[in-house]
Amino acid sequence: MAEARIDASPAIHRGGRAIFAGWRRHPWGVIGAFLVPALAFYVALTIYPVLRTLYNSVQQILPRGREKYVGFENYAALVGDPTFWKGILNTAIWAFISPIADVALGLILALCLYARVPLRRFFRVAWFTPVLISYVVVAIMWTWIYNYDWGIVNLGLNAVGLGDWRHSWLGEPRYALGALIFVDIWKWAGFNMIVCLAALHSLPSEVIEASELDNCGWFAKLFFVIIPMIRSTLVALLVLGVIGKMKVFDLVWIMTKGGPMWSTETVSTYVYKRAFEWSTFDLGYPSAIATVWFAVMLALVITITVALRQREKLEY
Repeated sequence: MAEARIDASPAIHRGGRAIFAGWRRHPWGVIGAFLVPALAFYVALTIYPVLRTLYNSVQQILPRGREKYVGFENYAALVGDPTFWKGILNTAIWAFISPIADVALGLILALCLYARVPLRRFFRVAWFTPVLISYVVVAIMWTWIYNYDWGIVNLGLNAVGLGDWRHSWLGEPRYALGALIFVDIWKWAGFNMIVCLAALHSLPSEVIEASELDNCGWFAKLFFVIIPMIRSTLVALLVLGVIGKMKVFDLVWIMTKGGPMWSTETVSTYVYKRAFEWSTFDLGYPSAIATVWFAVMLALVITITVALRQREKLEY
């Protein structure tokens, strides 16, 4: 027995040293001290609101916090809600037009800087400045610019003899959505410009010089050499743009609040109205809208990710 105890003690000692060495390699106390606060904020500000929204979507939230289970009635009501479908249409138009225009304009501006146009340092700062301005300031500023009586747009049209083209840009349904999309393009083109400019400067100079030695024209060099080489950057900007435009809220809310006549209503503004502005006292229906839109965005992100992954597999 004594021999057994003597033989076992070194093994126990070695096991203790191994555990201690493992704890030294992985200081779980320090790791937890950094992870727990971040996880707590993530759970409190992201996970819980999402789960609570899913729960509310099958409830009817009555006054004084009372709840009534209604199943999928809120989701069924969405089918016959014309404002909801109008919001989807406006958001889809925004998410299709704005990213393409953002990236195209950003690429053009980046090419101008890449070609070393005069005053390029000034233009780089001037074109990027709108990105640094908050949506609140941008919305108020462009509301003044679009003003019918003293806005710069209508005054400029009058000055060049095109007074018949004056419009209430935010007050007429056929122009309001386009006016907001233009403002969004103006704000984010500078961001795409900086990213595209970085991609252009990372191109191998040997390829560009070889195309010039082959007497490749400027447009041919652009479409057959430059754009294919920065395609991944352009695709990433388009994906980020689509995802961002699907959530557009603040610009619309400050400038038009979805009007006139729902012409600029988006899914996000409609959810906010149904939840906090309309006197329905029911958070169940807007929660159902938010849940459906969350599912649409999640499906879109997964589809784009799978499509890009398949393309990469085919290329490599």
